[in-house]
Amino acid sequence: MNILGISAFYHDSAACLVRDGEIIAAAQEERFSRKKHDHRLPRHAIEYCLSEGGLKPENLDFVAFYDKPWIKFERLLETYLAYAPEGISSFLKAMPLWLKEKLWMGERIKSALPEFGGSLIYPEHHQSHAASAFFPSPFERAAIITMDGVGEWATASWGVGHDNIVDLKYEMHFPHSLGLLYTAFTYYTGFRVNSGEYKVMGLAPYGEPKYVQAILDNLIDLKEDGSFRLNMKYFNYCQGLTMTSRHFHDLFGSPPREPESELTQREMDLARSVQDVTEEIMLRMARHVRRETGETNLCLAGGVALNCVGNGKILRENIFDHIWIQPAAGDAGGALGAALFTWYNKSNQPRTVNGDGRDLQRGSYLGPSWTTDQIEDWLKKNNYPYTRYANDDVLDEASELLASEKVVGWFSGRMEFGPRALGARSIIGDARSVKMQSTMNLKVKYRESFRPFAPTVLAEDIGEYFEIDCPSPYMLLVAPVRKERRKQMTDEQQKLFGIDKLHVPRSDIPAVTHVDYSARIQSVDAKDQPRYHALISKFKEKTGYGVIVNTSFNVRGEPIICSPKDAYLCFMRTEMDVLVLEDIILHKDQQPELKEEEDWRDIYELD
Repeated sequence: MNILGISAFYHDSAACLVRDGEIIAAAQEERFSRKKHDHRLPRHAIEYCLSEGGLKPENLDFVAFYDKPWIKFERLLETYLAYAPEGISSFLKAMPLWLKEKLWMGERIKSALPEFGGSLIYPEHHQSHAASAFFPSPFERAAIITMDGVGEWATASWGVGHDNIVDLKYEMHFPHSLGLLYTAFTYYTGFRVNSGEYKVMGLAPYGEPKYVQAILDNLIDLKEDGSFRLNMKYFNYCQGLTMTSRHFHDLFGSPPREPESELTQREMDLARSVQDVTEEIMLRMARHVRRETGETNLCLAGGVALNCVGNGKILRENIFDHIWIQPAAGDAGGALGAALFTWYNKSNQPRTVNGDGRDLQRGSYLGPSWTTDQIEDWLKKNNYPYTRYANDDVLDEASELLASEKVVGWFSGRMEFGPRALGARSIIGDARSVKMQSTMNLKVKYRESFRPFAPTVLAEDIGEYFEIDCPSPYMLLVAPVRKERRKQMTDEQQKLFGIDKLHVPRSDIPAVTHVDYSARIQSVDAKDQPRYHALISKFKEKTGYGVIVNTSFNVRGEPIICSPKDAYLCFMRTEMDVLVLEDIILHKDQQPELKEEEDWRDIYELD
């Protein structure tokens, strides 16, 4: 049985192919269209998934869309009516897209797949999230928590997964939403909604929790079980085109920060405060769900589950014995959840888990790949200088370049599914380097200097560097660097505030140690990513360190790269030193001047 899952028309549209319960392929549309957070029907991602599965549309048994458009439309109409006439401008902006596209999802899908003759399935939004959390997990049964901005009406849910069933027992409803509370502060601190939330999380350690009490006293009525109600006087997202109201601005003393303007200590304190409140809500909800379900395992999905600091707090509180987080926790992962929900719940197929405790997502390496021969043919056509290596000699050379503090673009195997680069489409460097973070941020990524970088550590060495006793394969857990690796701050350094803290090395792996001595960890296992594991092992042989810097292979404002063409463009437009494309290495100082993009010849055409 072949099932195509689709998410679209909000942000981060994606497609996924599931065959007899096995995840064959999954990818976000933005990777092919090169439009960040592309929300359109994922035609390119669908084409890729069918190609990877060797299928034509007529071979599909089901197409599953990740939510119920008519119920979402009902919520929009009820909300606009409740606030009328105040919300008329928002209503007029939203309706054309709904009336032209979103309400006619079946017709849109059939027009994209004209030969498809199977059934269309529409799980609820949070059912899709819950299915994406539980079904690929390594657990026979588990509690499930989903948290995001909003689906149809639900903004959070919890329940239990067992056998082939996902049973959601409780929901919170719009407009009371943890995701939207966090997004309101994202907007207020001058970052882009549905894109900059992770910047707020990264900024938080530079601040103090000065506004926590103001949030709890004015914005939110928080209960012991983690449920809450927002005081909508302070928000504008129900009826307006902004997230916050004048009452919000009066409470915190000014209008929202202008995007791209200078960051001040105030924004850092606001970020820290909403992060602390978010963590408290996540902890209360986790404790409540543990009490109510009695389950010892927890699965998480929804956009809030990308808050890896909050996830790390749940882990360290030992509320559950084991935690598994869907690596594509946001809307993109809804495509996967919809397909798996259809296979298990709708088709009533039996479910089995791996006996070794490994999940069924295979490292989330579910996107397209290219062979060294394909890449070499393309490089030859364009006359780009390169060196091809035999066997694993490329790993020895790449690890030597890393050890000499070169910034390396790393392109290997199938592209990752989800927002994190996990060693297939990554920019990597030496974690021991004091200058690596600023070099990558300012000369390669072209992004804010405060943004932290993640370590990739050999799974067998994770406990040597970090205070964590479980794997973290998807970069979704934050944990402290071990105390014996930390560098003590001087009296003068301890007096520093804000961004000035950035320039103080915090450990013997300073490039991946945040100002609060934490790190967002990716552990790499030899079974899921043998090549990346072998590279870091080579680096360890040369340096004694089984950990490197890993950040996504892109620049600010662009999606993570997909193809060798994307990789070469990014390489040439930044100050990266070296590009590794499978068994081929290119050096920047040997390359000709970059051609105009329209003159490039790609390996294949997607349109």
